[in-house]
Amino acid sequence: MSDSKYTTTANNGQYAYADQKKRETELEFSPEEEDIIAKMFRLVGKRWHLIAGRIPGRTAEDIEKYWNSKFSSSTAC
Repeated sequence: MSDSKYTTTANNGQYAYADQKKRETELEFSPEEEDIIAKMFRLVGKRWHLIAGRIPGRTAEDIEKYWNSKFSSSTAC
């Protein structure tokens, strides 16, 4: 039996699970991107899709994960 999270895709033979994990850990942003995110957040708030539209190659989900990892409060109720 094979574990489905380690099966290969039919078209390119790469491990889908490994690709997904790599994507999840790629939340490194350049100083310019961080500056754009901070400025846009002050202007539009949590409208992640609008912020992502200003940074090529970034999705709204990427921006939200980055923001929450940097600025979420660990003391929230």
